[in-house]
Amino acid sequence: MKAAISEKKPFLVKVEEGKSYFWCSCGQSTKQPLCDGSHKGTSFLPLKYVATENKDIYFCGCKQTKKQPFCDGSHNKL
Repeated sequence: MKAAISEKKPFLVKVEEGKSYFWCSCGQSTKQPLCDGSHKGTSFLPLKYVATENKDIYFCGCKQTKKQPFCDGSHNKL
């Protein structure tokens, strides 16, 4: 099963040091790019990311990245 494309661009998220973020890998979450539990009943699981510092992160929106959960430009090939 292939993940749904939620956006053909990355999501900019300001992350806070020490905080955990759960990236949606299925593409169905209504709280993109983060998980809302929409994957339940599928083989998809959210990917946990723990911020090591306060900074801006580009989380993948197309769900096709090879560097989960980060954008690697895969959306440019869709």
